[in-house]
Amino acid sequence: MDLRILRTFQVAARHLNFHQTASALYLSQPTVSKHIQQLEDELGCELFERWGRSLRLTPAGERFLLYASKLLDEAENALQEFAAWQAGRVQSLTVAASPMVARSVLPRILRTYQQRVPNVDTVISIVMSEEIPAVIADSKAEVGLSRIPPLDPRLVGEMLYKDPVVFVAPPGDDNQGIAPDAAEMSGADWRTSIQKYPLITHNHPGYWDDLLIAVRKIVPRVHTMVVTQVDITKRLIEEGLGVSFLPQSAILREVKTGRLVQLPVPEFILPESASWLILRSDQPLSPGAKAFTDLTRELKAQLMEQDLWNILD
Repeated sequence: MDLRILRTFQVAARHLNFHQTASALYLSQPTVSKHIQQLEDELGCELFERWGRSLRLTPAGERFLLYASKLLDEAENALQEFAAWQAGRVQSLTVAASPMVARSVLPRILRTYQQRVPNVDTVISIVMSEEIPAVIADSKAEVGLSRIPPLDPRLVGEMLYKDPVVFVAPPGDDNQGIAPDAAEMSGADWRTSIQKYPLITHNHPGYWDDLLIAVRKIVPRVHTMVVTQVDITKRLIEEGLGVSFLPQSAILREVKTGRLVQLPVPEFILPESASWLILRSDQPLSPGAKAFTDLTRELKAQLMEQDLWNILD
């Protein structure tokens, strides 16, 4: 079966318009129609039907789209693997990393890894921390970098570093230009900020329930707003739409560049978050995975010896 015709069908199924399909594929519209007709003749059924002035997939078309997409994905993977072999990359490694780890420590690990082990074709899969244990357990990735330790008995978790949770506010009139080590001297008060702005919660797993209890003992009528992603939380704070408690590694650059302000919270002890290396406990590591975990442990040793603020800058 001609892969070009399958690609034409896949794109046509997305646009449901042969003219748009032709533009997307840099083909003429008659060529698109010819491809679809050839495919329908080969399958012995209609894949599209007219619906007013537009097209829609027939039941057969919807069913065949699943198979066509799978065939095209397999073909693309095969071409990528062959290209990697031609380039001398004879091994592959898939790393499942949480979004926060991917933005903080992963670039540092990956830069050295690519220099030391250039013959490994690396795939970085961005996965929410809650889902990483299942990805590793199902062998969809060999190494996991998560913000949550695994509970699956088939997995082993190794803490990489502890990450202090800090209070972050917009760089407003009361807080402008305050660095973490100068905030206390400036007289900036987290309580003033949390009364002025909504407290954005549940953007990071693990600590919010207990933290909200502690906050409400100090500020009983705090206004909260749930946002489930750290990046969106940071953007909202930058725009003056809220404040939050976030892991320090997530806000280092924004604080250093003055886009966010970190304020001290002396009234109670803030929690700590952590990052975890997750591996299968019942399977040996491939050479590429072993090299990656060795580098990760090197970074772990550095983080234990130096301040997080400096090592991740």
